[in-house]
Amino acid sequence: MKKQITILSGAGISSESGIRTFRDSDSLPRSIGGLWEQHRIEDVATPEAWYRNPKLVLEFYNLRRKQLLEVEPNAGHIAITDLQKKFDVQVITQNVDDLHERAGNKKVLHLHGELKKVRSTAYPYQVYDLEGWELSLGDTCENGYQLRPHIVWFGEEVPNLPVAAPIVSESDAVIIVGTSLNVYPAASLYQFAKTNCPIWIIDPKADELVYPESITPINEQAGAALPRLVQSLLKKEIIL
Repeated sequence: MKKQITILSGAGISSESGIRTFRDSDSLPRSIGGLWEQHRIEDVATPEAWYRNPKLVLEFYNLRRKQLLEVEPNAGHIAITDLQKKFDVQVITQNVDDLHERAGNKKVLHLHGELKKVRSTAYPYQVYDLEGWELSLGDTCENGYQLRPHIVWFGEEVPNLPVAAPIVSESDAVIIVGTSLNVYPAASLYQFAKTNCPIWIIDPKADELVYPESITPINEQAGAALPRLVQSLLKKEIIL
């Protein structure tokens, strides 16, 4: 039986493909009150924003989808696909893009929704693949209700969190990449790992942060460090 390695991925791995996030600039605070590409998060990524100005919210996510069509998976995503050759690889991602899937990552659980999907405002479990990149006012589900982005907004529950925790608890190793463990509740997932389960975190600012002793920090970008770590695991230079 293949040993299981779980990847916990965040915005950093996508940003290396050119996807901007509200944490990209030093001038944009990490708080929810920061600007996200010239928009306040409260105005585009909360339930209140949707009720107040759904047209603005739709335009915002339309631009995100359009941008997604212009980027490609990077070396970090591809390294995860390589890891699948000898391990059972589970990807749990905070990202809403499809770069993991496009790189060939087979088992991907999205915690915060998926940018290329939409859902009914009245029936949350009616989820649809969106053709193209535009969703407009007047686009409805089969029951006639407006469609909204299939995104977990700030202030909403994370429905896949109870699914993710058991995956981590069954892991033989955990690799955290593209996140500094600042976004909760996703940031707490590594705590479900078994005692003595090796955990690595790949973060270019790892030397600026303090992590628990159970985590081995790698102070590099995902595209450089993840392929190297994967090769060490594949060649059994690191034994699980």
